[in-house]
Amino acid sequence: MRTDLFDFHLPPENIALRPANPRESARMLVVQGDGVLRDRTVGDLPDWLEPGDQLVVNDTKVIAAQLSGRRISRETEAKIEATLIKRLDGSRWQALVRPAKKLAPGDTIRFGNEGKVCLLGHLDALVEAKGEEGEVTLSFVFHGPALDQAIADLGRPPLPPYIAGKRPADEQDAADYQTMFAAREGAVAAPTAGLHFTPTLERRLRERGVGLQRVTLHVGAGTFLPVKVEDTEGHRMHAEWGSLTPDTAAALNDARAQGGRIVAVGTTSLRLLESAAQPDGTIAPFEAETAIFITPGYRFRAVDILMTNFHLPRSTLFMLVSAFAGLETMQAAYKHAIESGYRFYSYGDACLLFRQPDERIVEP
Repeated sequence: MRTDLFDFHLPPENIALRPANPRESARMLVVQGDGVLRDRTVGDLPDWLEPGDQLVVNDTKVIAAQLSGRRISRETEAKIEATLIKRLDGSRWQALVRPAKKLAPGDTIRFGNEGKVCLLGHLDALVEAKGEEGEVTLSFVFHGPALDQAIADLGRPPLPPYIAGKRPADEQDAADYQTMFAAREGAVAAPTAGLHFTPTLERRLRERGVGLQRVTLHVGAGTFLPVKVEDTEGHRMHAEWGSLTPDTAAALNDARAQGGRIVAVGTTSLRLLESAAQPDGTIAPFEAETAIFITPGYRFRAVDILMTNFHLPRSTLFMLVSAFAGLETMQAAYKHAIESGYRFYSYGDACLLFRQPDERIVEP
């Protein structure tokens, strides 16, 4: 499909720089198949679900993936900013760096500063390889848990560029940019729909008879990037590692057999569920990487309802929600949201989407 079909203008004032407080007070646009748009809040979510429905959340935990340092391998030093995007093994990471032109394979970057307590006060990495668009392979001097601790000590929350470009990350972001479900470290971006949840909202959902299941998808930075090619066929998704346990698969299959619906909290949960789903809709255990790319025409197998934030124009995520609820429906919903002052992106408001009937079947 043409990428420009998924473009829209978003005024800068609609971009949220801080989350709602309390989190469930964020607005929620309910989008159903009847074409009517309903303005609600996240706190109203239990009213839209039924006993036996299963809410599926992503329990990935965001690491402090933003590192500042300098090149020390030449006579002159250059300041370097790096965002870790994918772990390769115990000591190596893929990273996005800037300015990339200041680095070449064989260079050494020293992250941190000698005045901060982190092992020896800093963390060195060798530029092992250099790819396209600022991507490099970094080989760190530490390995395993020692490296994880060093990154945690020296890194900062990897705020998306549309927030980081307007203000620096601070201590509040360390809490704000983490969901209450966060348990398994590995993400470099938050599963943002989960940011709306609080223990109070979880209790009300359980009182309603809604089950809560956990899956893991370690979100990579590539998920949120705009699609730069003119046709979606030419876009390559970054692979992300995910896990869905046998117990979770059994619980979801049992609930669906009894008439319950599967409600994905966020596009990350949806992408993992659809990666694990069989042709007949049965959900199988899953532990692997997925690079599933969902655009209009995709036949959904696992998910009935999607709760998600408002996404970037031309992004794979806006393409996904357009596949789920219909392109024209989502264009109208986003137009309404912009005109009504909804807050967009990671710290923004939510929408609750009910899946459109399958108009045609296209196997992924």
